Amino acid sequence: MRNFINISDISKKELRIIIDNATVRKKKRTDNSKNAIDADALLDGKILVMIFEKPSTRTRISFDLAVKQLGGKSVTLNPDEIHYGSGNESLPDTAKVLSQYADIIMLRTHVHKKVLDFSKYLNIPIINGLTDLNHPCQIMSDIMTFEELKGPIKNKKITWIGDGNNILHSLIEASVQFGFDLSIACPKGYEPDKKILQWAKKNKSEILITRDALSAAKDSDCIMTDKWISMGDKINKKKKLKALKPYQVNKKIMKVAKKEAIFMHCLPASRGDEVTDDVIDGKQSAVWLEALNRIHVQKSIIEWCLK
Repeated sequence: MRNFINISDISKKELRIIIDNATVRKKKRTDNSKNAIDADALLDGKILVMIFEKPSTRTRISFDLAVKQLGGKSVTLNPDEIHYGSGNESLPDTAKVLSQYADIIMLRTHVHKKVLDFSKYLNIPIINGLTDLNHPCQIMSDIMTFEELKGPIKNKKITWIGDGNNILHSLIEASVQFGFDLSIACPKGYEPDKKILQWAKKNKSEILITRDALSAAKDSDCIMTDKWISMGDKINKKKKLKALKPYQVNKKIMKVAKKEAIFMHCLPASRGDEVTDDVIDGKQSAVWLEALNRIHVQKSIIEWCLK
């Protein structure tokens, strides 16, 4: 039984297997309708339970389509409607019950520790669908998307501009595991988690952190960003928006990157804040392909977990 919680937990070899398998599965579906089941029907007779503590569009739909294309079924649970470590039922008891009903769990939650705690009591694999600390499924989709458009990501330069959030944390872990250079431009007070940076440094990563967005973007193969105000942010929003204003991805930023550089955003986007319309809707944008590839990467993650 294998869990998919942090990119840093999984070997470089296994992560490469997941990406390559996702690419192969996508190619095999070229002429298939969105609802068609893969020829191998890998999940025939199996059930994925999805628990959402946070709102979701892409994660919810892409996981649902992923399991259906693999020939399985999905059940979506709202924590407010079930005994989920509350209502006189402990988290261990909930985990034991779900282990009887499902073959695999996907949890999208606020506190990262909840995924870790839940995994201790489950007898089936769990996939991290997003926490306040990281979002590994999204970054795996980004890796697949980059390689689909630009070839191997190893030794390429990726630039992150904006908030040091959960998406960036998974990107930092991926920079070590996939061997690409990472430049981060963020304002003071909005840097990524120190422990994750220390882990990256220990593993000899090439990460630059700067206050200058233009210098970070120079000669980059890919520019990435995310919403400045994340779901559930309990902060001074006006102060944060002011601090991040110089970190908008616009034509000026894209111009200093490589001519053939691409733009990525995990969505949803606050147009006019972290990115301008002409960038997200422009020819260099890979945003919609990222969203599509969530399905294929998650199929591969599910397959890997159940091996």
